[in-house]
Amino acid sequence: MKSSEKSLIDLTWDDLRLWAGGKILNRGKSYIRNVSGLTRTDDGGWTAWVAGSEDYAAFVEADGHGEINWHCTCPFDWGPCKHAVAVILAGIEEVKAGREIPVLDEESDLSLALWEDPDEFDDFHDEDDADNEEPERNSNGSGVEKILQNKSREDLFNMLIDIASRHPEIKRGIMEREQLACGQVDKLVRALRREIRNVTGEDAWYSYWNSEGNLPDYSHIRQQLTALLKNGHADTVLELGRELWERGSDQVEQSDDDGHTAGELHQCMEIVFKAITSSSLSAPKQLLMMIDIFLEDEFSICDSLERFVRRREYSKAHWRKVSEQLQRRLAAMPNSNKGAGFSDRYRRGHLMDWLVDAYERSGQPEKIIPLFEEEVHATQCYEKLVKAYLDHGRSEGARSWCIKGFAETIKDMPGIAHGLRDTLREMAVKEKKFDLVASYRAEEFFERPCRASYLKLQKAAGKIKLWPEVRTAALRFLEDGERPDPSAKKKKNFDWPLPPPEVKGKTISRPRDRYPDLDTLIDIAILEKRFDDVVRLYRERQKGNRWGLGMGEEVADAVADSHPDIALDIWKQIVVGKIKLVKPREYEEAAVYLRKMRKVYQKTKRTGEWRTLIVSLRTEHKAKRRLMEVLDSLEGKRIID
Repeated sequence: MKSSEKSLIDLTWDDLRLWAGGKILNRGKSYIRNVSGLTRTDDGGWTAWVAGSEDYAAFVEADGHGEINWHCTCPFDWGPCKHAVAVILAGIEEVKAGREIPVLDEESDLSLALWEDPDEFDDFHDEDDADNEEPERNSNGSGVEKILQNKSREDLFNMLIDIASRHPEIKRGIMEREQLACGQVDKLVRALRREIRNVTGEDAWYSYWNSEGNLPDYSHIRQQLTALLKNGHADTVLELGRELWERGSDQVEQSDDDGHTAGELHQCMEIVFKAITSSSLSAPKQLLMMIDIFLEDEFSICDSLERFVRRREYSKAHWRKVSEQLQRRLAAMPNSNKGAGFSDRYRRGHLMDWLVDAYERSGQPEKIIPLFEEEVHATQCYEKLVKAYLDHGRSEGARSWCIKGFAETIKDMPGIAHGLRDTLREMAVKEKKFDLVASYRAEEFFERPCRASYLKLQKAAGKIKLWPEVRTAALRFLEDGERPDPSAKKKKNFDWPLPPPEVKGKTISRPRDRYPDLDTLIDIAILEKRFDDVVRLYRERQKGNRWGLGMGEEVADAVADSHPDIALDIWKQIVVGKIKLVKPREYEEAAVYLRKMRKVYQKTKRTGEWRTLIVSLRTEHKAKRRLMEVLDSLEGKRIID
């Protein structure tokens, strides 16, 4: 037996798991029976065919240094594949059964598939090539072209008649091409309009669970629109496109097909937009027609088509006329004001955004801030108004609107209020008011206490040398939920060192029963490596029976060195829980924690306890064959044993 072959049979389950990963290893196990034609190479590697979606040739060898080399003809290229794993396991089974593995014939199909250059493509292509681009034509002719070149005119005519009679789509294509060539567009347009109504009238749905459904096919509509546009009928495409957009949008709204119909409609609308820019409409009317489609687009179907309105052909004068028209439309809309629903505000805000865009492109930026101020109560565009002030270098105006907007939105639109408060904090950073920055970070922490907000508060308070005082107050807040700043409901003698922020009010409210916030306290104790506190807080959490082993994994990983028994106890509870689920996948996950336990037992020189644990698991669960395989992998046993 060659040294490399010996290396292959010396592999343990852990070796394979480290090489291929747990998921691929499990898949490889299920493919052992798909292995056929197993052979060995002269240097002791193994080769075989492995049946999958097709037959793949796979090769594996060990280099004698603990590395496994492999090659497979399957398309998987993110690392070792399940076919290579299956060949290793099948080879080990053969050796274990005492059966000799034959030597690979270098002239065999398997050897050629693995190491010979692939043959040149045949002149005839299979069905998988149907969607490829048209191949380059050889000047000497080849394949179908060579055959057709040797046919007479009569033979070609009869062949085409025969093909058209057997393939209705080819017959239709011939007829449509002739109608376009002769300028007989009316009949083609009528047929295309009927097709648009039929296709957009279909139910669009698909179930990936059972691979059933109905996916509307817009491909012929797309082809016909393209043909009409190429033949100079842009206005006709524009007219058809308007109906297609209205009906297609309704179909998308009712669809349940993971975006398929929206994608089909998008491709057609790209042709329609090209037609708009080539139509007889004036430039301002072209722009307005495209803007109308964007205003009606509730599903972002045409978002990527905004490039058509950015064309250099559209001048400032064109955009000025567009701005005048949009301004009249906005003035004609009912003034929904503050009490309007979301959809009304959205439509008005969307139109306002296009008017802002038109002002910018027509060279009228001075109109933007007055527009936002006029619309701010109707559309709640506080953040856009503040940004406009900042873009124009008017920081005090921006600050004033942040404060006003926060007061207006804190109750009903806390998301907007939160954004305005963030802007005030960013302004404080630029103005180097770092004590104010720390105040805003404190606000964020009190509303969203977590590791991330704690670290941001630490950085801000540390910059002004106040972190010890702020830290003490922050941790006390996590214990009782009582804010330490002057906004606290219960007036306590807290020595809060930070100034009040410019805006006050909670954008998020947390229930009182969340305190003490043991999860966050534990997380911060882990962060600060206060492992005695981690254990104390975790025990307190468990005493309250809060949702089982919550935070257990994090705690065990953190205290494995300082409090090994605590970590071992947590991991053991997790292992027992996973084994109880009686699922092979859960056994694999249990092995992750058992490996952690093994490291701790070895580090603390308690390998006897580790062996006792494994024996007890084997005894208690001896009927669980897959679990036994997992336990084998933990003991470093060779797969062959």
